[in-house]
Amino acid sequence: MVGARWILLDQDDIQHALSALMFAELDGVLVAVDHRRTSPGVGLWQRAVHLLLVSEQEDAEDIRLKTGITKVISNDSSTIEDYLW
Repeated sequence: MVGARWILLDQDDIQHALSALMFAELDGVLVAVDHRRTSPGVGLWQRAVHLLLVSEQEDAEDIRLKTGITKVISNDSSTIEDYLW
């Protein structure tokens, strides 16, 4: 992860990326997850996420308040790369 700015994950990658998520913050790497196919469930993985992209059917502000994720976007047509900072 040295030199990386972002880790980009699809919702199906989360369960296989827990080790990377654990060390991402220590390495100063931000984590973005595209979770548009299903509603994001509650989990410890959310503590490592800085950007979450959800379906337009979801209430992004409600998810942000419940999870503490820095930025939650609800959009069905953009890519997650459009929201990286």
